[in-house]
Amino acid sequence: MLTKEQMFQELNEKTFNPMNDVAFKFIFGKEERKNITLDFLDAFLYERLEHHITGITYKNTELVPLAEDGKLTRLDVRCDLSSGEQVDVEVQVLNLKNMRRRTLYYWAQMYLFSLARGQTYRDLKPAITINILAFELLPQKAPLAMYTIMNPETGDELNKDLSLFFVEIPKFAREPKKKISEMTKMERWMAYFANQLDDHEREELAMSDAAISGAMDAARVFLADDDERWNYINRQMAILDYNSGIKDSREEGRREGRREGIGIGRVGMLAELVRDGVLTLGQAAEKAGMREKDFRKAMENPEMSNEDTP
Repeated sequence: MLTKEQMFQELNEKTFNPMNDVAFKFIFGKEERKNITLDFLDAFLYERLEHHITGITYKNTELVPLAEDGKLTRLDVRCDLSSGEQVDVEVQVLNLKNMRRRTLYYWAQMYLFSLARGQTYRDLKPAITINILAFELLPQKAPLAMYTIMNPETGDELNKDLSLFFVEIPKFAREPKKKISEMTKMERWMAYFANQLDDHEREELAMSDAAISGAMDAARVFLADDDERWNYINRQMAILDYNSGIKDSREEGRREGRREGIGIGRVGMLAELVRDGVLTLGQAAEKAGMREKDFRKAMENPEMSNEDTP
């Protein structure tokens, strides 16, 4: 494993990960770069809102604190749209097994605190969470999913006050590759986060979209600041330490299971690796010798669920 000093020296535009949440907040959470954030939000929310976003106001992210340990403290972007909706954007590279409930918790905090003393229920503001994930979480194949409150029998939506978006970057990364010129604005942003483009494609992506070009310029400013680089490296090391601890714990558990004659089965172990973001759904299905849709059904078995409470 590289040392911190080696990681610091080797960090550059090619190795830079825009899903490092310290870097994400630097690029998307600054007033002087709100036009980048506005463009990003508009790409993902236009279809849902049925109007373009014309302005945003940043809010204090401490509005919705959630107790976590040390280095893995949550960093995100909170803002209000000029049209009245509230938005919380979170980048999550670690599968902490609580994402479904976690995003509901953040949504509930936003929705609750939008009502001031003396106001009526009519004054409640719609709340939106956008979760950009470096792992696969949901059963659908598409990289973007939106959840709301709906009658399952009729499809009738109660209202638009609840919108939960999940952007699963690994699913986008394994889709058939498109030319930059053929991508929608939303796909271009996902390509930016996936960060798997060669130099020519990166240049083409920057030329095709002024906001993404601005995000790349902001990354250069970030990388030129030694303090920010160290913040980035420390965050990456915390993530590596966490993943290493999970791997060691899993291996110890398997050793204990073998000693005790207990096991969760091959499919169960592969499902854990998918939930932890180690394998994609397709990779796990292949290793299990199953069709992807059959493996997905096996994962949805309640006995295999590993969802924690927040």
